[in-house]
Amino acid sequence: MKSTKLDKIDLRILQTLQKDGRITNQNLAERVNLSPSSCLQRVRRLEQAGVISSYQAHLNLGSIARHIICLATVSVKNHTQEEFNAFETLIESIPEVVECYTVSGESDFLMKIICADMKRYVEINEQLVGNSRYQVTINSYVVMKENKPFRGVDLITLSDHSEQLES
Repeated sequence: MKSTKLDKIDLRILQTLQKDGRITNQNLAERVNLSPSSCLQRVRRLEQAGVISSYQAHLNLGSIARHIICLATVSVKNHTQEEFNAFETLIESIPEVVECYTVSGESDFLMKIICADMKRYVEINEQLVGNSRYQVTINSYVVMKENKPFRGVDLITLSDHSEQLES
């Protein structure tokens, strides 16, 4: 994706939208000290540039249904692009795999899996291991407590550090 030049006002808009995606344009404009029309133009520009990719609601899953969260590291035996692609296709087909990253180090992938119970997690593990196209090793970690759930990125600090590196 092409890098978009962002100024401090853009960063404040993004920082605010990360915390409250339902904020009205009027309130957003007041928070970032812009006129409502200028603020809306900036938000639309950020959306069109792909800087803002979507808006979502963060749900309290515990109030909806019982569930478990597991983090799993996965190592693929043969490091071929074909095997990586096949594994990525497989995990795309499993809705409980809510996040997956290709990582460096001892493992090839790090996944976050949210499912109804341990029985379902075992089924997912069997689906991942049982596929005869490739061999994988999985290490699982059941989350006991979410100590610091994702709440957005501190864009101002991140931007300040990036500017220092470029100087």
